[in-house]
Amino acid sequence: MPPPPVLPKPKFQCPVRISAGNLMDEEETMTNITRGRSTVISKYHRNIDKSVTKASSDGSPPQRLVCTQSSSQDSGWHVWSGWWSEEVKGHAEFGEQETDAEHLPARSESSSSSSDRALQHHEDETQDSVLNEETQNMEKDEDKQEQIKELKLYKIANELLQTERAYVTRLHLLDQVFCAKLTEEAGKGTFPVEVVKGIFSNVGSIYTFHSQFLLPDLETRMSQWASTPRIGDILAQLAPFLRMYAEYVKNFDSAMDLLKQWTERSVQFNAIIQDIQSQEACGNLTLQHHMLEPVQRVPRYEMLLKDYLKKLPEDDPDCSQAEKSLNIISMAATHSNMAIRKMENLKKLMEIYEMLGGEEDIVNPSNELIKEGQILKLAARNTSSMERYLFLFNNMLLYCVPKFSLVGQRFTVRTRVGVEGMKVLETSNEDYPHTFQVSGKERTLELQASSEQDKEDWIKAFKETIEIFQQKNETFKSASKEVADEVSKEELGKRAPRWIRDNEVTMCMKCKEPFNPLTRRRHHCRACGYVVCYKCSDYKASLRYDGNKLNKVCKDCYFILTGRADAEEPVSGKKRGILEIEAAQVSGNSFLCGFLQYSTDRTKPCQRVWCVIPQHDALVLYLYGAPQDVKAQCTIPLLGYQVEDVQRSVDHPPTSFRLCQSKSVHCFTADTEEVKLRWLKVIRKAVIGEIPECQTPVDDNLANGCHEGVPDGS
Repeated sequence: MPPPPVLPKPKFQCPVRISAGNLMDEEETMTNITRGRSTVISKYHRNIDKSVTKASSDGSPPQRLVCTQSSSQDSGWHVWSGWWSEEVKGHAEFGEQETDAEHLPARSESSSSSSDRALQHHEDETQDSVLNEETQNMEKDEDKQEQIKELKLYKIANELLQTERAYVTRLHLLDQVFCAKLTEEAGKGTFPVEVVKGIFSNVGSIYTFHSQFLLPDLETRMSQWASTPRIGDILAQLAPFLRMYAEYVKNFDSAMDLLKQWTERSVQFNAIIQDIQSQEACGNLTLQHHMLEPVQRVPRYEMLLKDYLKKLPEDDPDCSQAEKSLNIISMAATHSNMAIRKMENLKKLMEIYEMLGGEEDIVNPSNELIKEGQILKLAARNTSSMERYLFLFNNMLLYCVPKFSLVGQRFTVRTRVGVEGMKVLETSNEDYPHTFQVSGKERTLELQASSEQDKEDWIKAFKETIEIFQQKNETFKSASKEVADEVSKEELGKRAPRWIRDNEVTMCMKCKEPFNPLTRRRHHCRACGYVVCYKCSDYKASLRYDGNKLNKVCKDCYFILTGRADAEEPVSGKKRGILEIEAAQVSGNSFLCGFLQYSTDRTKPCQRVWCVIPQHDALVLYLYGAPQDVKAQCTIPLLGYQVEDVQRSVDHPPTSFRLCQSKSVHCFTADTEEVKLRWLKVIRKAVIGEIPECQTPVDDNLANGCHEGVPDGS
């Protein structure tokens, strides 16, 4: 009995020749990729795989053919790898495999050829079907994009129409209500008719153009938008008439001046305006706000037309007309830009006017707001700070105090300081950083900013405002000099002085008697700002910066202001003692200066003193009660003293050192170890008769008589 025929193993169901039909031709694949048909290719592969599975020769279950880049698990390698090594091994050509006659019957060439042709035909039909489907989808997407663009163009055109209707309503209010009623009242002889014409200029012509020409044409075109979707031709035809706005814009400043002048001068004029402004049609806006509308309208056309051109296709027939109209409107808008900036400034002035409760007359086209903001004011008598608000204009500074209000911010003007003669100086304060000083004829203010950047911004704004003001006034110099702490004789009484703070002195700056809380209290001279006792301030003189009112002044200023005698003449030829040297005078020209704790006895508490080693007397240490004292408490001649660096102990902190000579002992304590080392470096040279090196960095900006930037105790 012959052996049964050997059936092929499962692997043989994946003919290798199928790979040529299973995969797309390389050239055709590259063509599809370049056309961006990646989706088509993926669908094509899926259809081909299904068709090949159905075309299997035997009745085995359909299996997906994997011929490239398949893993061993997915391809069933463990099933047919043995047969491959036995039956296919040694054959020369991969595409022309032969099977053993005892295992498989040979396939005829005609059968193979007809199968290939049928497969190729199926491939072509599938590819055409998928390509047609994708082309239809893309055409639908393109149609959708076109619809979106058309919708955007319609929205822009409709916005132009809606804003034009609102604008014509405002023009009607200006021409047919405000101007008509004022002209009617002027006909009665209450005020000149020329005043009304000067205020409203050619607003009647502007109203006629928009209400009878531009608006009707836009309404007609929007009603026919389905058949005629364009607005460029209308604007190109009517845009040249927008040049009439040049006359209105040119007359705008004088119109504002006339309106302000006659509102104050004529009761009937003001009553008519107030009556119309109270009507609902005005929308609680002033006449000035409504008169701003024509100035803002032309730039509005320009903005909408630019947006319209961005959405318009380049090949659209309306493109050339829209570009033509845009050029004409842009020229008209250029003339309106400057007037817009002025009106925005005027609008801001109106807001500030309301913040100040209508008490300050600042609504003037000549006033320009430069900077505003919160700031802290350092008290003149002490170092306490108070919250304040500044409005800096091109010609004045409003120094304001916040007040309680349920509706928005409200302020009270404390001082108005003119920019004329104003000076600004960066100052130094150990307890309060970011300080600067503004000095004007009316008052001197020491202010504290919130940060270093904020301080620089304020100083820059003040300096630029002062410089521009000086350039516009030929009577002032073009350069600004730094302000001095002391008021000169020529400016005495004409400029508000900077007050010396109470904690900067311990004695009267005139008679040099020490202050005490009961019998000798501190007083300020309103002319020079010095701190003096009651005896030295028992004088009064009129000061020009305070409206020639009588103010308390010191004895020296009284004689200078009244012209009775020269207060600086020496009395009976008396010479000044060694202690009668002002601390501010020697601190500004010293090797080292700063605060130290001082004591001559361990049992007595330390006293905080201002220590100075002046350059003109390098071997002497001066001790003052405060940096602005006019007389030293004592002096220590350093030559011959021994310097002891005190180590940490129960009685002395590590920043202490002593000066010893015989039975005389002076104990000092610095705030930090670094400050202590700086003092020791200077004193150790002075005690042996050598000139020490300057330990204080030289700085042009001096505040309160000592070097700026030197830490407390340095």
